[in-house]
Amino acid sequence: MSRSRQPPLVTGISPNEGIPWTKVTIRGENLGTGPTDLIGLTICGHNCLLTAEWMSASKIVCRVGQAKNDKGDIIVTTKSGGRGTSTVSFKLLKPEKIGILDQSAVWVDEMNYYDMRTDRNKGIPPLSLRPANPLGIEIEKSKFSQKDLEMLFHGMSADFTSENFSAAWYLIENHSNTSFEQLKMAVANLKRQANKKSEGSLAYVKGGLSTFFEAQDALSAIHQKLEADGTEKVEGSMTQKLENVLNNYAEVETRIEALRELLLDKLLETPSTLHDQKRYIRYLSDLHTPGDPAWQCIGAQHKWILQLMHSCKEGYVKDLKANPGLHSPMLDLDNDTRPSMLGHLSQTASLKRGSSFQSGRDDTWRYKTPHRVAFVEKLTKLVLSQLPNFWKLWISYVNGSLFSETAEKSGQIERSKNVRQRQNDFKKMIQEVMHSLVKLARGALLPLSIRDGEAKQYGGWEVKCELSGQWLAHAIQTVRLTHESLTALEIPNDLLQTIQDLILDLRVRCVMVTLQHTAEEIKRLAEKEDWIVDNEGLTSLPCQFEQCIVCSLQSLKGVLECKPGEASVFQQPKTQEEVCQLSINIMQVFIYCLEQLSTKPDADIDTTHLSVDVSSPDLFGSIHEDFSLTSEQRLLIVLSNCCFLERHTFLNIAEHFEKHNFQGIEKITQVSMASLKELDQRLFENYIELKADPIVGSLEPGIYAGYFDWKDCLPPTGVRNYLKEALVNIIAVHAEVFTVSKELVPRVLSKVVEAVSEELSRLMQCVSSFSRNGALQARLEICALRDTVAVYLTPESKSSFKQALEALPQLSSGADKKLLEELLNKFKSSMHLQLTCFQAASSTMMKT
Repeated sequence: MSRSRQPPLVTGISPNEGIPWTKVTIRGENLGTGPTDLIGLTICGHNCLLTAEWMSASKIVCRVGQAKNDKGDIIVTTKSGGRGTSTVSFKLLKPEKIGILDQSAVWVDEMNYYDMRTDRNKGIPPLSLRPANPLGIEIEKSKFSQKDLEMLFHGMSADFTSENFSAAWYLIENHSNTSFEQLKMAVANLKRQANKKSEGSLAYVKGGLSTFFEAQDALSAIHQKLEADGTEKVEGSMTQKLENVLNNYAEVETRIEALRELLLDKLLETPSTLHDQKRYIRYLSDLHTPGDPAWQCIGAQHKWILQLMHSCKEGYVKDLKANPGLHSPMLDLDNDTRPSMLGHLSQTASLKRGSSFQSGRDDTWRYKTPHRVAFVEKLTKLVLSQLPNFWKLWISYVNGSLFSETAEKSGQIERSKNVRQRQNDFKKMIQEVMHSLVKLARGALLPLSIRDGEAKQYGGWEVKCELSGQWLAHAIQTVRLTHESLTALEIPNDLLQTIQDLILDLRVRCVMVTLQHTAEEIKRLAEKEDWIVDNEGLTSLPCQFEQCIVCSLQSLKGVLECKPGEASVFQQPKTQEEVCQLSINIMQVFIYCLEQLSTKPDADIDTTHLSVDVSSPDLFGSIHEDFSLTSEQRLLIVLSNCCFLERHTFLNIAEHFEKHNFQGIEKITQVSMASLKELDQRLFENYIELKADPIVGSLEPGIYAGYFDWKDCLPPTGVRNYLKEALVNIIAVHAEVFTVSKELVPRVLSKVVEAVSEELSRLMQCVSSFSRNGALQARLEICALRDTVAVYLTPESKSSFKQALEALPQLSSGADKKLLEELLNKFKSSMHLQLTCFQAASSTMMKT
């Protein structure tokens, strides 16, 4: 069983004193459960329930009436709690008529008056405010004195709330200099105010034509009199008066209908501001215009935005066809147009962005913006200038703030039904705007992404060249800022998903175009090769190659980064595969450049010379600067670059790819390394063939020069000249390689020694028989060669020397061994200077 409610208790009133009709706020406890629960309110003994507005169980607002007592309690009575009590009291002050220029210690609320005439209270809600300027036009005080006016209008008043109000006095006092046109405007204002205080169509007629009902009452009395007197003359007179009243009513209705049509035309005019739209909608609502003017306005604005977007595209396409150049004069980034655009975007809504647009801006930014990029900038700016008001118009439509605050509750219920019905329609409008925005942007930036059937509506640019990666990156930033601004309007994310899809497609395309452009730049690197070698045997080409890729990836930094709500560029497997293939293509293009450089004919080399850093202490000398590069020297330089690429550059580039979240880095590195090694091996074999073949080919003619015969020869006196010449040629190869790259020396000489040892072994095995002197001579030459190039021996060359010695007869006596040792020492001593290079290489290799 529920406990009975406590009686009301008033604990405070603000203000606690004032003249009649002062607005007060009553506070306390148990002041009612709702407006209908409040059934009584007295202040100083005067009933104030008529003006009371129940706010909550602890707050009531009302106006003090013409109380009988000067000071009294505030008593609240409710259905639930009964008659209450009060702990405070209110003091009623005597009203004094205070002029505008008179001094007063009490604040006079000049704006609020309560109409005390009972016949004027019809249709007026409690606490309604009566304006100090009812005509709504500028007040110009006359120069007539107040005393003269009082004498002229004796017993009357200029106060429009008084029973003795004189319109003539009021006009003379406040509008003596007002023009007739302004007075006509005042009449319209009065009609509009009367319309606002209406409650339904019948109340509207009562408020606008109060005399109509007075005439009805008078006619009833006259008809009764006519029945008694039978006077037809009076009946005719009254009938005429009634017809006049009805004619006046019809004329008013006609004029109101014309006003409705005029306001509706003004409402649907474009362009218009949100303030004007709200104003016209409220006017039409107050005039009880049939239909739904607010929704008509929303529909008109929607069509207007779509029309602006397509007109913008047509204007840029037309300008492009008239000026078929690559760039548009409409937007010049160096003339601060781009910053102002971004400034507009930031001012459209309260955005919280943690980063700003930064790009690898180079000389290309000095030129005019391409038409398509300028169009997208203009298009997004247009949408951001129109859509916020369009969205706010809908929000105002939903919450009812578009309509008159004095509208009936039934009207609000009807509007809520309309809102539920209109929600899907409005969502389709926003979707259509977003669809058009995205399609128009795609037609300009990604023409291949729109269907053939939509090409005419959204495309039509007919541009052959594709936008560069930098301009695509700039367009991405523009669309991103647009998305942020629209999100700040609290537009649902599902309506903005098409913009996110556009951003992702633009980012993917930007990456593709940038990588393709990078491959084109690297293809031209061969033209920049100057063949200047540093002390490590490298030219500037590997460094230029790495720097080109680093700059390219740096320009994609902002594109690859994912903003809130964005997906990774490498999300789709197809994109991963394409990016991986383009990255591999970049590496292979450079490898192809190296191959072209290595096989460049001598005639193609202009005045390029090989320059050596002589500061290195390991260098014996340098090639004369007037000496043109040979094909062997070019091969060596390219080989040296290949070694550096394999050990350093390709690994560094893989790290850069990984830093920017590229996928398939292992595949990129693996394929690139395989292609590089294949080129390196091919070039190396070409160089060995160029250098080893002449040395190998000179062995057999040298051995048998002068009709030398292994069966019949003199005792050996030293190493013969053919072997010395072979060693000198090997030393020449050593010098050539050492001059370019010390690191290539062991690799090259090992292969040359393998070729020479293999040929020498073949020649020894082809001899049918050796004499004692012949065997000793052959062993001397084989051992001299083997010991001299010992530091460059490989398992293959050691095997060849072993087979050559095994083909010879064994030494039969100690004298032969001693002679062999003496002759070897003599050879090494006589050729000490020539053989120093092998010793230096040996010490170097031992250190490493």
